[in-house]
Amino acid sequence: MIEHFKTLLRGEIGAGSLEKPGLRWFATYCLAIIVGSSVYGATIGLWRAPLQSGFTAIKFPLLIFLTCIGNGAVNGMLAQLFGSGLSLKQTALAILMSFAIAAVILGAFSPVTLFVLYNAPPLGSANAIVGHSMILLMHVFVIAFAGIMANRRLLDLLRRMTGRDATARAVLFSWLGGNLFLGAQLAWNLRPFIGSPGLTVQFLRDDPLRGNFYEAVWRAFQHLFF
Repeated sequence: MIEHFKTLLRGEIGAGSLEKPGLRWFATYCLAIIVGSSVYGATIGLWRAPLQSGFTAIKFPLLIFLTCIGNGAVNGMLAQLFGSGLSLKQTALAILMSFAIAAVILGAFSPVTLFVLYNAPPLGSANAIVGHSMILLMHVFVIAFAGIMANRRLLDLLRRMTGRDATARAVLFSWLGGNLFLGAQLAWNLRPFIGSPGLTVQFLRDDPLRGNFYEAVWRAFQHLFF
């Protein structure tokens, strides 16, 4: 597992990991997701309170695994539909790999997000709403960047596995669309991650099904630019 983890950190993932998917690869990717996303998740909730930081460190890996599980069968069928030749097990491993790379990138960004956190308007200030919006948009940007880089690596792997660029792109974008849609809504249902200034620190809100992620991002834009 240690050698597999070193390979992941060096970005040297090859087609061999999918040709013979094994338990060690699954364990390596799961470990990378848990460590990287937990460290980064702790920086997300720290602006609100240390307790919120701990809650988010638990929920962020949970969000990733729920997204993988929720889209697992659909992504496998999409891979078959586009003629990739990947099995359900290979599909699950490929998606876990991309999330593992994203988690490693997010973990590496933790010092940067902490720097922004300590320079943002604090919770008790008159500009707490602006600080919350700034923190929210920063994390949306960082998570999107990590996802793009991870899926760029996944695209290279799919090209080697399928042998066709068009098929690899079709599979990747179909996976990406489903993962983004489900992941964004699950993130909303599992809120709070940052923690709103006027609300109490909670592991989950009392009304997790009310509203959606896209409304929250739009309100953050309005607070900052309008």
